[in-house]
Amino acid sequence: MLLPARPGTRPLVSTEGPQTQLTERSSPALWGRLVARTFALDGVVEGHSQVSPPSSRAVFFVDPLVELAAETSLAPGQRLEPVHLHGVHDTSIHLCLPAARGAEVVAAGWGEPHQYEDFGTEFLLYGPRDERELDVAIGLIAESLAFARGA
Repeated sequence: MLLPARPGTRPLVSTEGPQTQLTERSSPALWGRLVARTFALDGVVEGHSQVSPPSSRAVFFVDPLVELAAETSLAPGQRLEPVHLHGVHDTSIHLCLPAARGAEVVAAGWGEPHQYEDFGTEFLLYGPRDERELDVAIGLIAESLAFARGA
């Protein structure tokens, strides 16, 4: 997917953990569509994140997969968690992408490196502000899932 530049300025993100988007968050309705579209993706199920606050929703695979590489999971050594969605008070997304693709995401203004990255593959994706940005977010979530599957 060709990644267009994200319009406007980058939102403010906390500098102390947990990493949280502070401004330009999704509306509750748009965040609800993000959650619904994410869990409508093929082969995924919602769960409790193993590494994020309780309001976060982990994206797990229906069939638990063996972690192919630690850099594909936000919770290395635990159940494979390539993505989690932060709650409606935040609306950002943490996901794993190949480092080069993540660098493109950052350069185009869609996100930034994860505050606690271990492998250079963990990124914070800003919460979408409109339907177009929602489509980009869902596309990047799908890429993260493919990365975790070894595609």
